[in-house]
Amino acid sequence: MSLLTVGTVAFDNIETPFGKAEKVIGGAATYISWAASYFTNDIHIVSVVGEDFPEDELSALESRGVNLEGLQKKKGEKSFYWSGRYHTDMNTRDTLDTQLNVLADFEPILPESAKKAEFVMLGNLTPQVQISVIDQLETKPKLIVLDTMNFWMDTAMDSLREVLHRIDVLTINDEEARQLSGEYSLVKAWHKIKEMGPKYLIIKKGEHGALLFHEDYIFSAPALPLAEVYDPTGAGDTFAGGFIGYLASTGNVSYPNMKLAVIYGSAMASFCVEKFSLERMKSLDSDQIENRIEEFENLVYFDTKLNGK
Repeated sequence: MSLLTVGTVAFDNIETPFGKAEKVIGGAATYISWAASYFTNDIHIVSVVGEDFPEDELSALESRGVNLEGLQKKKGEKSFYWSGRYHTDMNTRDTLDTQLNVLADFEPILPESAKKAEFVMLGNLTPQVQISVIDQLETKPKLIVLDTMNFWMDTAMDSLREVLHRIDVLTINDEEARQLSGEYSLVKAWHKIKEMGPKYLIIKKGEHGALLFHEDYIFSAPALPLAEVYDPTGAGDTFAGGFIGYLASTGNVSYPNMKLAVIYGSAMASFCVEKFSLERMKSLDSDQIENRIEEFENLVYFDTKLNGK
């Protein structure tokens, strides 16, 4: 089924305890699309880049089944750029530089081919942009997933509340869940957030996995312990791409299938952090993904019928 993803296509400068990567490809929509492309080849991307963005990277996306009709290219302008340095724990980082460039006045325009998308992933952009995308849809999607951050909670809360009423799944981290809800307990946070509109809440906890909330149900997905983590920059967006890509490939938005989608998203994120930028994502194949899913299954499997025997 068709998938629409909206977000940034950008350049990153990344510094971690394991090295540096200068002016590499990044952006939420980039990571989402690459991860989703391992499950579906009917992907539409809506974003904006400058004249400086390499054509070979766009061709690589197209080769993965990503339709670029909705990607605006602005001549004489520069693409969005972010630079950051990660601390030793790899969970905290300092932003060194942010250059909005073409993103400063970005107004998304959905091509006709994307207006009837059955699955929609709204990457972390201003709530006004996210609302604009929903307004352009001609049919109600089977599922709309939205990512946001504490900055929009601080600066655009009214617009954020408006868009939350119109989505199905919200993905945020635990700090953002507490800020949005005003509750420290994540269970209490979920009950406050669902009153705002979302039917599902995914709380991303980095190296501690993810939580999926729906009605009175909670599903906890682990993070796979890795020997080396080089770059966590795109992990959250890769998770989102694997999550919604798997759902789009099955067309099934039931809670049991949603739990499996969280595992697929976690598996894709575990690949992403193994190299800088998109390096690991570009070298995957279906066997590696299924083997990684088996690792997750072995990580959490237990048999209650053994009774110590």
